[in-house]
Amino acid sequence: MAEEYKVDMELDLKGLLCPLPVVKVSQNIKTIPVGGIIKAVATDIGALADFPSWARTTGNEVLKTERKDKDLIFYIKRMK
Repeated sequence: MAEEYKVDMELDLKGLLCPLPVVKVSQNIKTIPVGGIIKAVATDIGALADFPSWARTTGNEVLKTERKDKDLIFYIKRMK
């Protein structure tokens, strides 16, 4: 069963290589309210490791990761 999230911001990070997807999310997460969610769509396979690692070190949370063809879709919640 697919979970639906109320997304506060969507970022198209396709074609960007490490570390740019994480840098863009890190910059933009400060502009949404605490509890808000960013949907980030990336194509760099490194993002599968980068986003969870970044979330742990910053106190944010990766709620869900999906793969659709070459797209990697991350739902990231601002926790503080």
